[in-house]
Amino acid sequence: MANKKIGVLVMSYGTPASLDDVEAYYTHIRRGNPPSPEQLKELKDRYEAIVGGVFPLRENTDNQVAGLQQKLNEHTAGSDVEFVCYQGLKHAYPFIEDGIEDMVKDGITKAVGIVLAPHYSIMSVGSYLKRARETSEKHGLNISYIESYHLHPQLIETLANRVNSKLELFEETGATRDQVRVLFSAHSLPERILSMGDPYRDQLLETSEAIAKRANVPSWQFTWQSAGRTAEPWLGPDVLDTMQELRDEQVKYVLVAPIGFVSDHLEVLYDLDIEAQELAQELDMRLMRIDSLNTDPLYMEVLADEVIRKSKEVHV
Repeated sequence: MANKKIGVLVMSYGTPASLDDVEAYYTHIRRGNPPSPEQLKELKDRYEAIVGGVFPLRENTDNQVAGLQQKLNEHTAGSDVEFVCYQGLKHAYPFIEDGIEDMVKDGITKAVGIVLAPHYSIMSVGSYLKRARETSEKHGLNISYIESYHLHPQLIETLANRVNSKLELFEETGATRDQVRVLFSAHSLPERILSMGDPYRDQLLETSEAIAKRANVPSWQFTWQSAGRTAEPWLGPDVLDTMQELRDEQVKYVLVAPIGFVSDHLEVLYDLDIEAQELAQELDMRLMRIDSLNTDPLYMEVLADEVIRKSKEVHV
C-alpha cells in the first residue's frame, strides 16, 4: 500500500456552478465590485446562449482533475508513492486557498502545483502561483510549481492531430490544405506584458510553430481573442478583426486552433462557436475550430508527466 502521499494542486480559472452563481463569480473577477445590471445581463446571456439550460462548464474542470488523478494512479500502481489531486480555482469555489487548506487538513506536507494552462504569464499562471505560495507558506506546506509545459511533445502531438483532423474535413469538401488559413489563438492580455519581458506571447508562438511543423500546415498566423474591456490596450489583433482582414485577402476557409485554452468554456463556446461563426457567415467564409483538449488521454499524460517530473524535486 502507498505510504508516501504527495498532494497535487490543480489550478484553473473557474466557472460558475450554475446561472445563479454568475453574479458572485463576476463580482470576484471584478475584485469585489459588483457588475452593473447591464454587465450582468450580458454575461448571463452569453452563458444561456451556450448552455441551453444545462451548465456543463464546471464539469469540464472536474473531469480533467479526475482524469489526471486516474492517470497518476496508473503510473504509481505498485509503488510506495500516492498522488492525491485537489482542485483550486481562481474565481470560484473551491478557491486556490481552499485546495491548499484541504491538503493541510488531510495531513499532506509535500505537494506539486500545476495550472490547466500550458503557457506562462505573470498575469495569468503567475497570479495563480502567487496566491498558492502565499497560502502554502502560511501553512508550512512545501509545494513545487510547474510554470509552463507549452512544448511538451505529447501536447504538440495531440494538438497537431486535432489540426490535421479538421484540415482533412476541409479537404473532403473540396478545399486544398493551402487554401485553409489556420489561426492559432489564445486569450489576450494587456500589451504592457511585452515591456515586462513576459514570455506569454513567445511561448504561444513557439507552440504554434511546433504544431504547424508537425501537422504540415502550409498557411497559418497567430491572433488573439476575448480581450478585456479596459482603457489600456490589449494584445491584438482580435480574431474577429483578423477574419475581416482574411476576407480582404479572399481567404474562404479558416480553421481556428485556440491553443491557449484546454477545455470548452465561454471563450471557446461563445467567442468562437457563436460570435466568430456569425461573422464567418456574414463574410461568406467557412470557419471551423479544433476540438478542445478536455480529458484527451494525451493531455492527461502531459499533466501526469509534468507532475511526476516535478515531484522528484519534492522530498517526501
